[in-house]
Amino acid sequence: MQTLALAALLCLTQAPAPPAAPAPAAPASEASLSYYSEAFPFAWDRMIPLTVNVDGLKVSSIFFNRRELQSGFLNLLKGAEFGTRAQVEVTNTAKYPKIPGFAVAVLDKDGKLLGVASGGTKVGTIKPGETETFDLNFTQVKERLSKGDRFLLAIELRN
Repeated sequence: MQTLALAALLCLTQAPAPPAAPAPAAPASEASLSYYSEAFPFAWDRMIPLTVNVDGLKVSSIFFNRRELQSGFLNLLKGAEFGTRAQVEVTNTAKYPKIPGFAVAVLDKDGKLLGVASGGTKVGTIKPGETETFDLNFTQVKERLSKGDRFLLAIELRN
C-alpha cells in the first residue's frame, strides 16, 4: 500500500510535460512568386552590367559603393559618408506592374560572407515601361565589402 501511495505521490509532484511545440506555420504560397538567384563576379565602385530577366523585369546593372556627398552647404558635408549600398537598376518590360524584392550577398575568394543587403518596392509598383533604381542597404557587417570576389543576387516578384 505504501508503495502505491508513494508512486501516486511521485506522479503528482513531477513537473507536467511541456506543451507540444506548435506546428510550424505553412510557408507563404509560392505559386504567385517568380524567383531568380545567381552568382556573379564582384567589382567595387564600378558599374557591373547584368542581363537578367525575371518574368519581364529586366535587371540591367548593379553598383556597389559607399554613398558620399560630393558637395554640401558651404562644403561642410563634402565627403561625408551616408552608408554602403548595392544600387540595382531595373526596367519593367512586361505588360503588368511588378513588385520586386532583392537580396544581395557579397563573398570573398574563400566563400566567406562579407555582407548582405536587401530591399525592393516599398509602396506601389514598377509600371510597364518604367525604369527604377533601388538602393539596397548594407548595415552592421560591411567593412570588408570592397574585398569581395563574387556576389549572389536573388530576386522575388510578388503579384
